[in-house]
Amino acid sequence: MTIRLYDTSARQIRDFTPLKPGCVSIYLCGATVQAAPHIGHIRSGLNFDIMRRWFEYRGYDVTFIRNVTDIDDKIINKAADQGRPWWSIGYENERAFNDGYTALGCLPPTYEPRATGHVTEMVEMMRTLIERGHAYEAGGSVYFDVRSWPSYLELSRQDIDDLRQPDEGVAGKRDARDFAMWKSTKPGEPDWETPWGRGRPGWHLECSAMAHKYLGSAFDIHGGGLDLIFPHHENEIAQAKAFGDDFARYWVHNAWVTMSGEKMSKSLGNSVLVSEMVKAWRPIVLRYYLGTPHYRSTIEYSEDALREAESAFARIEGFVQRVVEKAGAVEPSAELPPAFVEAMDDDLGVPQALAVIHTTVRQGNSALAADDKEAAVARLAEVRAMLGVLGLDPLDAHWAGESDRGEDLHGVVDSLVRLVLDQREAARTRKDWTTADAIRDQLKQSGLAIEDGPDGPRWSLGPR
Repeated sequence: MTIRLYDTSARQIRDFTPLKPGCVSIYLCGATVQAAPHIGHIRSGLNFDIMRRWFEYRGYDVTFIRNVTDIDDKIINKAADQGRPWWSIGYENERAFNDGYTALGCLPPTYEPRATGHVTEMVEMMRTLIERGHAYEAGGSVYFDVRSWPSYLELSRQDIDDLRQPDEGVAGKRDARDFAMWKSTKPGEPDWETPWGRGRPGWHLECSAMAHKYLGSAFDIHGGGLDLIFPHHENEIAQAKAFGDDFARYWVHNAWVTMSGEKMSKSLGNSVLVSEMVKAWRPIVLRYYLGTPHYRSTIEYSEDALREAESAFARIEGFVQRVVEKAGAVEPSAELPPAFVEAMDDDLGVPQALAVIHTTVRQGNSALAADDKEAAVARLAEVRAMLGVLGLDPLDAHWAGESDRGEDLHGVVDSLVRLVLDQREAARTRKDWTTADAIRDQLKQSGLAIEDGPDGPRWSLGPR
């Protein structure tokens, strides 16, 4: 089956055909680094990490570009408010984003260009657009003439006459809807020299220039959040195509993480910072929570939903641990179950793929209950292969540090719990069920889950 993706520009799921056989080129609008990331920011990177992993599993050579917008109005304003250099604000938060991506198991991009490192490419693009009549200089700024490009708004399918007209007081603009590619210098702001005077880049120009530099005049997939469709992606398309690029062939957008029905954002004061979340929740659980809903489905954030994700992943992880305890190391299977492959090929259907994982776990648990070691090992090999594609294999080296957390205390805790479990077993032997149940309930209240099996009771940390 061919990989199929929902293309925003076509408003339908399309068969994916790469520009170059065996290769996939992806440009993802990455972080604007005016502040530390919340889980809504990281969701986009995680969704496209899963896409990248799936293409690689299917045998493609993937070039994955995720840019950093390290200069914009918000960064400049925050620097002024805090009395700090603008670049220190950007660098601090860029590191926070990368820490978040790494904590949640995202593979590093092929290249991660910063906007400020590509002013030369931006100037060249503006020069060409001015020469072709699609852009003009006014007061040291450069604007794109939206009416010069008849297919403007082809992605969002709006009518230009229905657009709200911003910046009506800006001198020199031919149309209030023309957008800034370059902004003339202001006192105290960073600036760069251009043929039209000193200034700084506009947000939209940055991505058009960087996509062209790293992926050429045409590439396969452009990604980002739904909120970027207009104006950002619409303006990228206009600039790039008027410049002469074919630009992206598929447009893929992930949905938001919301709180109380509103998009998670710093301006609403409802953001949940990744740096704080990883202190309260295991990063692999956060990846499960953010990565297992379909990328086009909105996630409504709540503590209850996170606890449900934690419990669901605990069932998977518990099976993995039980088989490893009984059979030792089990390598992932070289082949994935056909139903899993079919789900992932169909617009990255992670929820359906996850259902295959849980079904396989149940089969594996049945094999364990029947003391069928060979079948349990086979199911674990399949489960590890499927989890690996989603970046969720608890035995993967990336998560080893997480599973080792508190390892020094594990032996002590195990000895103490074993003493209590021995008391429970003694009560069960003398048929004192009241005492045995009371011990079990007390352990549960302490955050431990007890499971009775043919080899005796075993304990694990239960869901919070």
